[in-house]
Amino acid sequence: MVRLTVLGSGSSGNCAVVSTDHTTLLIDAGLSAKQVCLRLAAAGFSLEQLDGILLTHEHQDHTNGLEVLSSKRTLPIYCTALTQETLLGSLKFRQTPSWRLMTTGSAFEIQDLRIESFPVPHDAVDPVGFVIADAEARLGILSDVGHVTNLIKDRLRTSDSLFVEANYDTQLLEADTKRPWATKQRISSRHGHLSNDQAAELLEAIAHPGLHHVVLGHLSDDCNDSDRVVKRMQESLHRVGVKDTRVLCAERHSLTPTVEVARRRVTISLSFNTAPAQQLTLF
Repeated sequence: MVRLTVLGSGSSGNCAVVSTDHTTLLIDAGLSAKQVCLRLAAAGFSLEQLDGILLTHEHQDHTNGLEVLSSKRTLPIYCTALTQETLLGSLKFRQTPSWRLMTTGSAFEIQDLRIESFPVPHDAVDPVGFVIADAEARLGILSDVGHVTNLIKDRLRTSDSLFVEANYDTQLLEADTKRPWATKQRISSRHGHLSNDQAAELLEAIAHPGLHHVVLGHLSDDCNDSDRVVKRMQESLHRVGVKDTRVLCAERHSLTPTVEVARRRVTISLSFNTAPAQQLTLF
């Protein structure tokens, strides 16, 4: 069973753990190395357990802890060649990382997990999303992205759970007085970040009765509201007849409780006097 534990998600840093009974992967390393280690421990993991780090793109809020983590332990870092090139030019690694280069759109395996990458529109050199799967479950990961493409919908359509950006509420962003106009334009551009409405439209397009969890990430501190965005997503899911999906917001400054990506199948035996035991599979 695949599990997702978000260690932190927001403009100050993004980092999550995807795990099974056999594999533990870090998705991005945007928190400080100290915070990554502290939150790993709080979630029942350790740096020594990690089998690798998957990077969505090179921005600092996704790579801030990479230098120090790499000096603490040599871990495979999975990213595209362009992302690697950019990081080598901007970070000062104390020792050479163990790079594992992937091609956007490719699929590869890490022990019992199959990783599928796909391109996303964002103002980074080669940003990607992921579908991470084992034999039982598929987790879709869509981090920073400016708009939803048909390819994104196709890749995420069969996910059992989703981690998806819902960065800002359009009205709150427009009313914000702290950000200059140029920053607002960058955030809402086709290579910026997803609004609540855009994320909700994506859910409507790909939702299905088996969708277990939707974890909303990268919420703006002052241009979004957790209650508002959860309500918006639930309305969209209900509109297409999906009512059992749990929607929650990832925490910014602390870890979010672990969620199982797919609903567990529970098998029970019922004995009858006139017939052998029958097996019922419950979802």
